[in-house]
Amino acid sequence: MASKYKSEFLANMSHELRTPLNSILVLSQMLSSNKTNNLNEKQIEFATTINSSGKDLLELINDVLDLSKVESGMMELNIDTVNLKQLCEDIRKKFAHVAKNKGLEFVINIDEGVPHSIQSDSMRLMQIIKNFISNAIKYTEEGKVEIDITQPDKSLNLSNSGLNHKDALSISVTDSGIGITKEKQNLIFEAFKQADGTTSRKYGGTGLGLSISKNLAQLLGGEIQLKSDEREGSTFTLIFPVGESKKEKARDVSNLVAGVKPVPNSPAKEVKTTKTKKATKANKKKKVELPVVEDNVRDDRKNINKGDKIILIIEDDPNFAQILYDLAHDKDFKCLLAKNGETGLHYAEFYKPDAVVLDIGLPGIDGWEVMERLKENPETRHIPVHFMSASDKDMEALKMGAIGYLSKPASVDSINTAFNKIENTILKSVRKLLIVEDDDVMRKSIVDLIDAEDINIKGVESGREGIEQLKTGEFDCMILDLGLKDISGFNLLEKIRKDENIPRIPIIIYTGKELSREEEAKLQKYASSIIIKGAHSPERLISETTLFLHQVESKLPKDKQKILKMMHDKETTLTGKKIMIVDDDMRNVFALSSVLEEANLKVVVGRNGKEGLEQLNEHPDTNLILMDIMMPEMDGYEAMQKIREKAKFKKLPIIALTAKAMKGDKEKCIQSGANDYLTKPVDTEKLLSLLRVWMYN
Repeated sequence: MASKYKSEFLANMSHELRTPLNSILVLSQMLSSNKTNNLNEKQIEFATTINSSGKDLLELINDVLDLSKVESGMMELNIDTVNLKQLCEDIRKKFAHVAKNKGLEFVINIDEGVPHSIQSDSMRLMQIIKNFISNAIKYTEEGKVEIDITQPDKSLNLSNSGLNHKDALSISVTDSGIGITKEKQNLIFEAFKQADGTTSRKYGGTGLGLSISKNLAQLLGGEIQLKSDEREGSTFTLIFPVGESKKEKARDVSNLVAGVKPVPNSPAKEVKTTKTKKATKANKKKKVELPVVEDNVRDDRKNINKGDKIILIIEDDPNFAQILYDLAHDKDFKCLLAKNGETGLHYAEFYKPDAVVLDIGLPGIDGWEVMERLKENPETRHIPVHFMSASDKDMEALKMGAIGYLSKPASVDSINTAFNKIENTILKSVRKLLIVEDDDVMRKSIVDLIDAEDINIKGVESGREGIEQLKTGEFDCMILDLGLKDISGFNLLEKIRKDENIPRIPIIIYTGKELSREEEAKLQKYASSIIIKGAHSPERLISETTLFLHQVESKLPKDKQKILKMMHDKETTLTGKKIMIVDDDMRNVFALSSVLEEANLKVVVGRNGKEGLEQLNEHPDTNLILMDIMMPEMDGYEAMQKIREKAKFKKLPIIALTAKAMKGDKEKCIQSGANDYLTKPVDTEKLLSLLRVWMYN
């Protein structure tokens, strides 16, 4: 019972803290954007400061809730693959400029003997490291902050966690700061405690970070060790188990290709592609340094002629960018280099390159947002994009329309293979589409719908024929119905996945079958897109096939251009639609209504679940419901269940909107009838994006 009361207490605390903050963040963000141009600079500054302070408060609330969840045993781990080079790059991007602005040297060392990737909770791991580094920079006035990733020294006593040195990893953060006296070294790991606890202390902070980090380390099965002396700096070390890790080691040219810069005074030309066993063993303990460097971009933007093949490389690592530049030249491409996403988008629209090579971990907007904007823009939507990144997210990239995904570290051969794929894609004047559909009438209607001069369409009626056609390696995309006569679409997808002779191409599921959540989750592993046949499904099918076949929108027939314009016009998608907000907090209602009305949406309000049901009966033409969960009289769970009991509202989109942040909340919302879930404070852009997704079906 005690854990139940703790759970309810945390849920209520989360709700009460986040709910008023939601209004502050949403309204201050709207004010600071000054869309009506009626605020002066000082007023915009005030609004921006309010928004910034609100975000700081949200961070504090999250810390308090994290601490409460860990101590009550209610925090769960999400174990996944953590790429250590990408981890280093994420650390560098987040903290190098902060250290530089303070005049501190910032160095990351990764031992060549550690695995390429490990199994752990990447978010919680980063949370601990960020706390260590933030403290190190805060408490260091001069000198340096250094991060070391190694296997733990055999002399370390690991009795607190019972770890085996061989199956553990050590991440240390060392600073040259003020240090901590021996008598206060245990104190700082207690909640709300700091080494300097006086009211006149020089350094701010709540004293929660290290307490949370200690608990998270224990949750990961590890421990934190501290070495420090007053005025001699500190070293905080996280030692934790790595699970079943991949055994590839970072070495030689692959280091450079992965984005690891050479150690100063060790020019890249001295790095050899092969080593003797003796040399490798002797150098095993050497560390690869990741210094912060400035670079001068050299590319071909001033030397582009009509008819040139142009490739745009969006990559912030200058060493890796220059490697791609040289390899692109070997393939007779003219090359443009962009160090961030914003510049990359500008170059893509201005130069209209034939292809784009895109990294994910970019400064400013990341690669995912760059890809999204490229595919939203009719002028750039057709451009083939090939991802090259240290993040293992290949399926997500392919679903967005990428032609390929190369994981770093990458060999020169694999990069050349990627360039060959890019070249083959852009040189193809005619794309080939395979339709696997057993209904003759439906198959013909799909052919008529998609047919274009630059598409060669092959239609078959059985799964067996589909597999035979795919083995030819000629097709660029496949449309698949799930209800085949000889084999189910699910089994066909499984056969495709297991057959190494079948090239990996985008697969669009186009079916009239009502999918269960389990079936949809299974399809997501294999398919690039899932379309349920319905009122607007032909338009979506046109949109998806033009995306995956890289068709130039301006060259499509006028009727298809009009369909695509309607689909991707954000304002058109939302204008005039009716949204119901069911929420008992009028501050939230006001904030959300302001956002929705600015997007030309009509708003209806219910002040609790019971009133929401009454309003829905009065407004049956409602297009979507934003449903709060914690309300008096009737909560959101019960309200959603009652809505789903009525046949006419079974498919009405409902987005659960709640300040709760507890384990299992999302699952409970979905089981109660929600289509999606957003936590407060609400990110307005994410909210509008979700509305567009759920109201265009």
